[in-house]
Amino acid sequence: MSNYVACELGATHCRVMLGTLQNGRLIMSEVRRFQNKPIEEKESLQWNIPHLYRETIDGLRGIAAFEEPIDGISCNSWGADYLLFDSNGSLITPTYHYSDPRTKDAMDRVFSKVPWETIYEETGVQQVRGNTLFQLAAEKSRRLSHARHLIPVADAFNYLLTGVPRVEMSLASTTQLYNPLTQSWSDRLLSALRLPATLFPEVVEAGTNLGLLRPEVAAETGLDDARVVASCSHEIAAALIGLPIDVAETWAYLRIGASALMGAELAQPIINDVTRTLNFTNEIGYGGSVPFSKPAPGLWILEECRRFWDDKDRQLDGDLLVHLAGSASPFASLINPTDPRFLSPGDMPLKIQDFCRETNQLVPRKPGAIFRCILESLALHYRKTLAEIEIVTGAEVKRLFILSGSANSLLNHFTASAIQIPVVIAPDGAPSIGNVVVQALALGHIKSLTEARQIVRSSFKMETINPRPGIWDAAYERFMTLC
Repeated sequence: MSNYVACELGATHCRVMLGTLQNGRLIMSEVRRFQNKPIEEKESLQWNIPHLYRETIDGLRGIAAFEEPIDGISCNSWGADYLLFDSNGSLITPTYHYSDPRTKDAMDRVFSKVPWETIYEETGVQQVRGNTLFQLAAEKSRRLSHARHLIPVADAFNYLLTGVPRVEMSLASTTQLYNPLTQSWSDRLLSALRLPATLFPEVVEAGTNLGLLRPEVAAETGLDDARVVASCSHEIAAALIGLPIDVAETWAYLRIGASALMGAELAQPIINDVTRTLNFTNEIGYGGSVPFSKPAPGLWILEECRRFWDDKDRQLDGDLLVHLAGSASPFASLINPTDPRFLSPGDMPLKIQDFCRETNQLVPRKPGAIFRCILESLALHYRKTLAEIEIVTGAEVKRLFILSGSANSLLNHFTASAIQIPVVIAPDGAPSIGNVVVQALALGHIKSLTEARQIVRSSFKMETINPRPGIWDAAYERFMTLC
């Protein structure tokens, strides 16, 4: 029996998970869950890193109370944000949130020094204002002059646990400062932005053994002999390695939240004018694989509708909304969920009605019809995005894995029918599963990736949704005229 700890640091909530590998099966248990709430300081938005660290240490202490030997520990997190440390290893505060307003003009500042085309050619990463590259353009020179290490969030926590400054490849690839072709920090960009190369630690592959916990951390947690492994530090890369993939099948993935991300796993990056124009990002996953993805609209529009109804004292339970949507007429109205009007808060039902009126469609009045309009439009947009992935990669996708897919079952079913391929709902905590799998591979407890995926397949029950025949093709033609 082998035990591992996965510290899953999410942008909204975090978990400390215990994974146990025994007799070819993996069991995951949540030991501690805590919220990740940003701090608003005057006009600044910051992460409460001391709180996250204390909660993580408390989670490790709780695991030690089980008095079971722990073989490995690793952290994974969201991308873009970073921690700065001085020469004594102390955290330089504050740690800014990717949505902090300081980056408002950062893109223009960067583009005045290096063209966008060059940045994409170097990194293969889409344009996002909160990326590390643009955050650094907004950094105060005084903070950078005092910093010895700049480390993305999960790798920074691994550093706090071990004292070994390393950046795992998957998180490095999200910074927009890393070249996935040369597999190194981009000298071209660092030079253009006058960033010292010494600020950026060595980049290592997923599965690198970083060493034992620092003595003071071991004493505080009670985990004396646990080793820290740089697993797949980015949550998406970790989630993908935790899927029961059939290597003979071409597959894609979709992560759905307030916003969504859709992509496929490739063997090599695709960086050209087409992928730049279509807003695709190339990141690095386990074993040099490439999570190749682009953003897509998620549940934000629906959440804004519910917020508006709640404010008007029309609280609608989620199950009731699903029932009302299921009873509403299919494809009565559709929207383009990327229309700019839907990107800002406000009276979202009215915005939807205005869009339908302007496009000469039936105007949805009741919550059920509005709810169905949103979900059908999202599913059709995912079909559009999947078609772009197939065109760019030259491969026909046979199966779609939905990450965090338990949030809206009706949308999952609509998506399967819209794209006309089976949809598999990944298990809850896929990033932690992948985190543990990489640790087990690194420590030699699992011999191969094929064995790892067989273990995941036999350990976790996953729902498969098969598409239903219907009128989705005609709806898609209508939808494309709205885009």
